[in-house]
Amino acid sequence: MNGLHQLFFRRKQPAALGLALGGGFARAMAHIGVLQVLEEEKIPIQYIAGVSAGALVAAAFASGTTPEEIARVGTALRFGDVARWTFSKLGFCCTDGMAKLLARLLKKDKFEDMRIPLAVGATDLQTGNAVLFSGSGDVRLPLRASCAFPGIYQPVRWNRQILTDGAISMEVPASVVRGMGAARVISVCIPHDSGTAEPSNMVEVMSRSMQILQMRTEDSWRKSSDLVIVPDVSAWPWHDFKSSSAMIAAGSDAARKAIPSIRAWMAGVAA
Repeated sequence: MNGLHQLFFRRKQPAALGLALGGGFARAMAHIGVLQVLEEEKIPIQYIAGVSAGALVAAAFASGTTPEEIARVGTALRFGDVARWTFSKLGFCCTDGMAKLLARLLKKDKFEDMRIPLAVGATDLQTGNAVLFSGSGDVRLPLRASCAFPGIYQPVRWNRQILTDGAISMEVPASVVRGMGAARVISVCIPHDSGTAEPSNMVEVMSRSMQILQMRTEDSWRKSSDLVIVPDVSAWPWHDFKSSSAMIAAGSDAARKAIPSIRAWMAGVAA
C-alpha cells in the first residue's frame, strides 16, 4: 500500500484516456451512469482515480465489476450499508460497516490485481496533505478512509497517519490521473448545492462548509482536465439513496452529451 510520496506513475501512452471521479455521497450514483455510457460507446479507460464516494465507483470498475453490476448494488443501497452508528468524540459513524458493501462491489481487493490502474485519494488530518494509494496493497482501507466524511465518520488510522475524506484535499483527482499516465483526462464532478436554502441541521452545515471550500479550489483540478462532465443531480439531497436510479440516469444524460467531444479529441490524439 503506497502513500503519495511512494506513488510511481507509468509513462504516458500516446492516446491513453483517464477518468477522475469526485465525491458526492449518494449523488455519486451519477458516476455509474457515466461509466455505462463510456462502456456502451466503447470509450477505453486506461487509468482511473476517485475520492470519497467516487473512489468506491472507481475501485469497483477497476476491479472488473461492470457498470450494470455496480448499478444493481447502488440502487439497493441504503445509509446503513455505508455506515455503522458508533458514537465517539471523533464522529458519529465508523466505516467498518462498509466491509459487506465492498465485498459486493469489488471483484478484486488489491491494487496490483486491478484490471485498470487505480488510485484512491484520502486526506491526512494532521498535515492537510493528500495521501494517494495505488500500485500495490489492499484497497479496502484506502476506500474506507477516502469516504470518511469529517464530523460524521470517524477518521481511519493508517500507520501513523489519521486519514479522512479524500475530497477535502482534492475535489476531483484530475491531476492524479494525469500523473498516472493519461494523455487525456475526463473529470466527473458532482455539482454543489445552490446554497440558497438555509441549513437545517449540523450535517448540512458541515456539508455546505466543505462545498464552499471546494469552490475556492475548483480551478486547480479543472486545469488538469481535458473534459468535465457535470451530471445534473441538484434536485436530490446528498443522502437520497432512494433516488439512485434517477441519479444514474442523470449521469448517463450528461455523458452522452460529452461523447462527440470525446470522440473528436480522441481522433486528434490518434492522428
